[in-house]
Amino acid sequence: MTDYPHLLSPLTIGDLTLRNRVVMGSMHTGLEDRAKDLGKLTAYFTERARGGVGLIITGGYAPNKRGWLKPFASELTSGSQADRHRQVTDAVHREGGAIALQVLHAGRYGYTPFSVSASASKSPITPFRASALSSRAVDKTVSDYAATAALAKRAGYDAVEIMGSEGYLINQFLAERTNDRDDEWGGSATRRMRFAVETVRRTREAVGDGFPIIYRISLLDLVDGGQTWDEVAELAHLIEEAGASVFNTGIGWHEARVPTIITQVPRGAWTWATARLKSIVDIPVCASNRINTPDLAESLLADGTADLVSMARPLLADPEFVAKAAAGRADEINTCIACNQACLDHAFSNQRCSCLVNPRACHETEIVLLPLPSTRKATTVAVVGAGPAGLSAATSYAERGAKVTLIEKDELLGGQFRLARQIPGKEEFAETLRYYSRRLEVLGVDVRLGHTATATDLAEYDEVVIATGVVPRIPAIEGIDHPSVISYADLLNGTRTAGPKVAVIGAGGIGVDVSVFLTHTPETDQQWLAHWGVGDPTEHRGGLTTPTPRAPAREVWLLQRKTTPIGVGLGKTSGWAHRAVLKQSGVHLISGASYDRIDDAGLTITVDGTTQTLAVDTVVICAGQESVNSLYQQVVEAGGRVHLIGGADVAAELDAKRAIKQGVELAAASGTLVG
Repeated sequence: MTDYPHLLSPLTIGDLTLRNRVVMGSMHTGLEDRAKDLGKLTAYFTERARGGVGLIITGGYAPNKRGWLKPFASELTSGSQADRHRQVTDAVHREGGAIALQVLHAGRYGYTPFSVSASASKSPITPFRASALSSRAVDKTVSDYAATAALAKRAGYDAVEIMGSEGYLINQFLAERTNDRDDEWGGSATRRMRFAVETVRRTREAVGDGFPIIYRISLLDLVDGGQTWDEVAELAHLIEEAGASVFNTGIGWHEARVPTIITQVPRGAWTWATARLKSIVDIPVCASNRINTPDLAESLLADGTADLVSMARPLLADPEFVAKAAAGRADEINTCIACNQACLDHAFSNQRCSCLVNPRACHETEIVLLPLPSTRKATTVAVVGAGPAGLSAATSYAERGAKVTLIEKDELLGGQFRLARQIPGKEEFAETLRYYSRRLEVLGVDVRLGHTATATDLAEYDEVVIATGVVPRIPAIEGIDHPSVISYADLLNGTRTAGPKVAVIGAGGIGVDVSVFLTHTPETDQQWLAHWGVGDPTEHRGGLTTPTPRAPAREVWLLQRKTTPIGVGLGKTSGWAHRAVLKQSGVHLISGASYDRIDDAGLTITVDGTTQTLAVDTVVICAGQESVNSLYQQVVEAGGRVHLIGGADVAAELDAKRAIKQGVELAAASGTLVG
């Protein structure tokens, strides 16, 4: 018996039988791009296969050099490359898993000066203008896709996925936005489809019957000049006839101004489009985007929305996702919080991907938590502070077999993460605290809440980790002690409330979050879609329509001393969406402000030599943080072996990515714990 009978049931696709319906969707990690990293890539995939996933889909491999994502990026174009990939496929098969290679031509999304597309054009997210493929080059590119698929089969891959969504080359041929050709590859919706259909047809010829071909279809382009639903439906039927075995689903182009996978997107927000596709095709359909729990995945399979469920980043967060669900340990899953901070932000900044809540992701051979030999006396470790850094360190040391005591002065775990989860759109952060709370129980960590540690208390431990975090910095402004002034911490923890007109001092990540918190009004999933201008694709091309205005709960002024635009330092793949919410909510953005005084009249500021008073009821201070680390020096002076991590080490906004990684790396590198 299992709580997830549909999710854990097998499915046969062509000659391939999957052990369950869980697909680890494609993510380009950066390990694909260099032959020297093939061992690291193998370890990454092996850990997920061992964790029980049914089908792994690799990051994208180009079918030719003009399809590269960046200079010298991943490609599969030769027999020698294919033979090297046997290392990957053999390892996955030894763990009982299956793996598909994704064939992806970047088109105008390529970060190279020789990128090509259906027509000459430049994307808004890349620096180079793509040239138009000649008719002959189009035909050659189709054959290149098929050749790469044949090489994937030679390499031992169990299937291929043809990337036809997210705004890459095939999608560029499909949309009138990027295809103004007048030859046999454009000029009408049907001719724009020819590239995709011919690619699948020739791929089927190249790999033979029975070898699964997955086609990643764009259900909603979410860009002007995208496909209508009738065009998507016609394409689906043609792709099915051409020989595809499965439809995987994609939502939105990378240049779309609608968020599709970040944490503010409701769970399962796009599954209605998946259900619509499934109702008109005969081959299996895979749901994707913002599905991060086995319960949601099970429900989508049980109600007939989909036949498979793709969970890409959730398998970054927890490689044992499937095994834990199957063993009745779903409460132990380290849930993806869709923050993008270490995965997509890294990918789009030319860095190796990882995961904020699991820093070992894509670093499996480098961050290793070796267990203590059972014959040795356990090392005792005290971790002071139960924010993200302390929780990470405590659980990581305990995983190595140390006897860990976690000491926290507050009555609750979580530190600054408790505040972050109060931000609308960041409710998922509570999942991380749920995971750590359960992990502490499973590992037997001695948790002491409501206790203030002293250097004397810590003298008995072999190692001490100081993770005491930060406190809000209070700037020197005349009237800073006025009753209207509150700190962001007191606002978010509910100690204080704000009036109808609010000035927020400090426009870093916390100031932006606080402004969202102050202006937010509850919304349903449908209202969320409407606010972002997502409409029915049967009525609106690309699924894009006029956004419904938001009704902000308060009038907010967000101010900073810097003269740079507000929000420029936010995450690469999510910052634009946070800035958009500020605009939608009518937040007044003021840069280059000096703060003169706070009094009964409000907040007086000077900008460009002009002084004005903002008649606000409340002033919220988000002017940075200061480290709390005096205990560290006391332990050093007492001669203890002590480490300083997280905000106590560096007070730089609320950097949970750095804090959690520090905790894991510290435990992994600790010499005391090596047998």
